[in-house]
Amino acid sequence: MARKNRAAGLAVLCAGALMLTAACGGDSGDGGSSEGDGDTITWWHNSNNEPGKGFYEQIAKDFEDENPGIDVQIEAMAHEDMVSKLEAAFQSGDVPDIYMERGGGELADHVEAGLVRDISEDASEEIEKLGGNVAGWQSEGKTYALPFSVGVVGFWYNKDLFAEAGIEAPPTTMSEFYDVVGQLKDAGITPVSVGAGDKWPAAHYWYYTALRSCPQDVLESAVTSLDFSDPCFVEAGEAVEEIVAQEPFNPGFLTTPAQEGATSASGLLATEKVAMEMQGHWEPGVMQGLTDDGEGLGDKTAWFPFPEVEGGAGDPTAQLGGGDAWAVAEGAPDEAVDLVKHLLSDEVQTGFAENDMGLPTNPAASGSVSDPALAELLEVRDAAPYIQLYFDTAFGTSVGGAMNDEIALLFAGEATPQDIVDATQQAADQEM
Repeated sequence: MARKNRAAGLAVLCAGALMLTAACGGDSGDGGSSEGDGDTITWWHNSNNEPGKGFYEQIAKDFEDENPGIDVQIEAMAHEDMVSKLEAAFQSGDVPDIYMERGGGELADHVEAGLVRDISEDASEEIEKLGGNVAGWQSEGKTYALPFSVGVVGFWYNKDLFAEAGIEAPPTTMSEFYDVVGQLKDAGITPVSVGAGDKWPAAHYWYYTALRSCPQDVLESAVTSLDFSDPCFVEAGEAVEEIVAQEPFNPGFLTTPAQEGATSASGLLATEKVAMEMQGHWEPGVMQGLTDDGEGLGDKTAWFPFPEVEGGAGDPTAQLGGGDAWAVAEGAPDEAVDLVKHLLSDEVQTGFAENDMGLPTNPAASGSVSDPALAELLEVRDAAPYIQLYFDTAFGTSVGGAMNDEIALLFAGEATPQDIVDATQQAADQEM
């Protein structure tokens, strides 16, 4: 990839101009419609649980009613399945008409390959309304996707289990976090679940300890230089080693999936088998789909930011984040752009917020976030001095994949903090 395109997909994000990404789209079964026939729109997304699945189905039906002759074909899949199928779609060039763009270095690759449509003019009104939130999906002054949800990662926890263990307030430092882990263990409660079987949930721990250990300018420089020689990156791994040494995680965490089924990391939290899990803003919606009553943890749900790493040079109020953006394939019919614009309308974004599906980017919907924990997360997002984009997205597939693989090995006790830096640097050198 050209270095200027990598730089255009900035990874360290200012709160006033959030540049965030997250999940991916699904598969229509027979591939996307990169050519488009003007009558059919293929739409991939990862809201495969209620209420999100039904919400999007109704939106598609309403759009069809308002646009006679248009057939919207939706495929909703689990996140990990969609990640894999979208990667295959990009490799083949057979991309769905509407999909969830991750942005960062990956978006730069897609732009360079001519796979994603420039919607700067067609969606100019929506871009103006979303303001700085759009920045993460822009390259060289052009906009390639409209973000519909941006948030930050933190710990979701069960208030009742915390109270049962005598925990009066969530931790703000790692020392306090270890104390909380100890209190939960003493009460016979498994402290934390992690879906290390899918790697990225484990990798998020290193992302956060790097954010707490490294100054902002070091992280910003690494985006363009791909230089990981600063000692703070090794310090981040040492902090993760210390976390793992506390043995806070669920039995079998190395093979536990992230979000699929009641025995996944999110399922264990939803069914009250563990006290907390570090996840993104999508967690309440995911948990709702993993309990029989469709309520998840309900009013037991609470949230707190990742704690400060004592002695670290990073800003303890900076956050790790990402978001979801709707993109349109280069060869998609014009009606696909119309549907994406509709998805960012006041009406749809308000419904999105009311269903606790994420944190809306349309200012008209901000007051409709009904879940108290999500509302608190929204305040933290807006107050953060800057937000670091997920590293695997920021640095692209090759570098991010090597990083995630080695972090997973550290969780398994098969890699050192230096190994993470070495593997990441080796992959980065091959990108130069």
